Amino acid sequence: MQGMIHLYTGDGKGKTTAAVGLAVRALGAGLRVFMGQFIKDREYHEIALLRSLDGFTAGLFGKGCFLQRPPGPADRQAAREGLEIASEILKSGDYGLVILDEVTFPLEYAFFTLEELLEALSSREMSTEVALTGRGAPQGLVDAADLVTEMREVKHYYQKGILARDGIER
Repeated sequence: MQGMIHLYTGDGKGKTTAAVGLAVRALGAGLRVFMGQFIKDREYHEIALLRSLDGFTAGLFGKGCFLQRPPGPADRQAAREGLEIASEILKSGDYGLVILDEVTFPLEYAFFTLEELLEALSSREMSTEVALTGRGAPQGLVDAADLVTEMREVKHYYQKGILARDGIER
């Protein structure tokens, strides 16, 4: 079976949630799933639950959300190491599904290049399905994907000052 590349992008809520849903489906079908999360340095509730299931592995490739602070060398190093780990996992064929969550942020901040990411994707075991998430996907990533879904924000309660809530956003 030829693995496809899914891309969930856009400014709306639901990109990681879509990838998690795909992970649940893959696990249910007996596939092994790896989820590498860029930027994040702690497990959110969905990862804690998925880790309890046979066949699921996760890696955190971040030093915390730098959207509210300037990124530093540790952020860059974590992202680069994450891409190296993800590249090896993609080549291994050990996982039926590999998710690279928030992978567009390291691209935006030039922690690694689009060419480096595309090389990791093209070097993968070809039966490996891949899901990529993140806002503002560059055109080259859109072009490389087999499926692109754009989440568009129409209305969000963040605009009313409601912050991320356990069990809903994290």
